[in-house]
Amino acid sequence: MNNIWSKYVQGTNTLYSTRKLRFNDMFAQKYKALFDLDESKKLKILEIGCGPGALAGALHRWYPNAEVTAIDRDSEFIRFANENEKGVEFIEADATNLPFDNNTFDVTISNTVAEHIKPSKFYGEQLRVLKPNGICLVLSARKGINIYPKCLDLNEYENEFWKKVQKYDNSTEKYSVCQYPMSEMEMPIVMQKYGFKDICTGYATIDLTPDNPKFSADLAYDIINANRLTTLDGIEALLHTMPEHFTVEEINKIKRLTNTKYDKRIEQYNCGKKQWDTYVSVIMSMRGIK
Repeated sequence: MNNIWSKYVQGTNTLYSTRKLRFNDMFAQKYKALFDLDESKKLKILEIGCGPGALAGALHRWYPNAEVTAIDRDSEFIRFANENEKGVEFIEADATNLPFDNNTFDVTISNTVAEHIKPSKFYGEQLRVLKPNGICLVLSARKGINIYPKCLDLNEYENEFWKKVQKYDNSTEKYSVCQYPMSEMEMPIVMQKYGFKDICTGYATIDLTPDNPKFSADLAYDIINANRLTTLDGIEALLHTMPEHFTVEEINKIKRLTNTKYDKRIEQYNCGKKQWDTYVSVIMSMRGIK
């Protein structure tokens, strides 16, 4: 069983809640314009590094004629995805050694995966399993905008806690996180280097602002609580990544403080006290042809 990523890097709650928002159906047309897939065809789509399955689930909804398969090497992500996203075949597998024959898929797609895998392996395996003229879609998170409400400001204890985390955090090196970062200029050059042609790029901006009336109350709660879960997952992971530096009591205290702050944000929303905090994701999309 491999659960290194979900246990030590990004928890299941973090990835699923944030990606469910970023790939909400209200943004479907933005993504579909970038993907430029023929919706009438019975496409075979493979998602590489699917995590808990939010994007794969969206693809199943957006392309109902398609057959969607999704792989991840983290066992916990695959277990969760199978329980929560129906209509997709989820398989535990390694992106650098895909368990599929040559020329199997019409489309491969990945989201924030390219920066973690050696490019020759990342693109080489997709090139192998794609059919002739198959489409490779690579999504990459770029620098966005995060404006937090005042109720989430850190007190002195919290500031010291997170300074301590920063001091001892070696997860990037230890778990091979973002070992192959690339700029917006470098990414299409590397994609072409490893065998793809007719490359085009585009961007989708996904704005998540709880107080914007275009969002239902349920979605506003989801936005607020996705940030809560991201913080709580990060705190909980410290018990696994640096247990020698933090006690259970310290972890529980910082979790209580975090929940109190997010409960306050929910209370403000319910009372109509608009804060106009916002979380804008910028997603770069590359599209190449085999």
